[in-house]
Amino acid sequence: MTNAEVISPIGADIADTITALSKAMDDCYLKSIELAADALVSAIRRGGKLLIMGNGGSAADAQHIAAELIGRYKIERRGLPAIALTTDSSILTAWSNDYSYDTVFSRQVEALGNANDVVWGISTSGNSKNVVLAFEAARRRGITTMGLLGRDGGSLAPLSDYPMIVRLAQTDQIQAAHLLTYHALCAELDRAFEHDVS
Repeated sequence: MTNAEVISPIGADIADTITALSKAMDDCYLKSIELAADALVSAIRRGGKLLIMGNGGSAADAQHIAAELIGRYKIERRGLPAIALTTDSSILTAWSNDYSYDTVFSRQVEALGNANDVVWGISTSGNSKNVVLAFEAARRRGITTMGLLGRDGGSLAPLSDYPMIVRLAQTDQIQAAHLLTYHALCAELDRAFEHDVS
């Protein structure tokens, strides 16, 4: 009996994801992360903030990123300005009830965003309508956009100044790659601001 025949379904799922991630994390993808990291560092150094958004699991990712940056990731440094646009239940429910969930992020970009900021959208499909409209609002205001995307990047790819596209089809595998990606970005921000503890 071979190892392949005795591996459990759980082990097979994990092995499949590891194999998929190793293929997706090619040199082109790694370069897109480096470019995005440079953009994030530059934005914060010029006094900007990060406005981060997504739906479902991607909303949780947005909150995770903001927590890592405002708090700390691996080293002690000053808090970095990041806002997850998914967290204020009064804004989310009032605006969605009175107007539309489609514009729940674009309205916040209009209210909070300025030209020094980065609007960071997370979407496994690349087609989340409320994130698309937020990117369009950012573009109108001259705000840099960064997309953490899946599949072929969808509608958000051409709207992203810094697209990071995980070219996989399965949502769970895309989400796993997104986690690795934003932790790598958090680590790079740690390094950039390591000696800035004020």
